[in-house]
Amino acid sequence: MKRITWTESAKTDVRALDKPNAMRVLHALHRFAETGTGDVKKLQGDVDELRLRIGDHRLFFVYNQDEAIEVRRVRHRGEAYR
Repeated sequence: MKRITWTESAKTDVRALDKPNAMRVLHALHRFAETGTGDVKKLQGDVDELRLRIGDHRLFFVYNQDEAIEVRRVRHRGEAYR
């Protein structure tokens, strides 16, 4: 399993979610870290950042050189790309 690190803004985003959605996001992230499965796309314009789609939420992250996942933001799809 890859190591997962969180930025302060990502931690704040997850804490703002209700419990079922927060658990869904965490479960999807851990499943992706273990198996590499999930709806992941590379974002346009930014060379490094990827997004993981989890229902109505988007988790934005990057891979570091040591194969760690750095979670940058967790946003609702209506606010994610603004």
